[in-house]
Amino acid sequence: MFRKVGKGVKRIKICFTSSSGGHFEQLMMLKPLMEKYDSYIVTEKLDFDTKIDNISVKYVLQINRTDRLFFFKFLINIIKSLGIVIMHRPDIVISTGALASVPMMVWTKIFGGKVIYIESFAKIDSPNISGRIAYKFADQFYIQWESMRKFYPNAIYKGGIY
Repeated sequence: MFRKVGKGVKRIKICFTSSSGGHFEQLMMLKPLMEKYDSYIVTEKLDFDTKIDNISVKYVLQINRTDRLFFFKFLINIIKSLGIVIMHRPDIVISTGALASVPMMVWTKIFGGKVIYIESFAKIDSPNISGRIAYKFADQFYIQWESMRKFYPNAIYKGGIY
């Protein structure tokens, strides 16, 4: 995918972002898309590095809103995410959530990029926090269950990504 820039053509850069665990597993369902475009991943740093073939991985801190250091870690992630967006300038960010991905989505939007959010497959009867936040500004918002339309009336339903 290319876009016209002035007199030239630029290849679209896509940032795929999620927290670790199930959100990351869902994000990896999009690997064929990652391989097709100029892509990189932003996820939480665990005790080991994530290796995804030839796709670059950037890290933010692992956060949990029940952690007593949550606000401090979230602030650090806001700063780290700003640095990543400034350095790599994504045209699009695609996220499967949770809170570690929110700063990447917000900064990308502020810097003129597009935001695509995919609500978690595990959310059938209630929204998650990152989804409620992203719904307010995402350019495209996908749900994986028709039952979630009661929370996100303007969402796009295409079924599950599994």
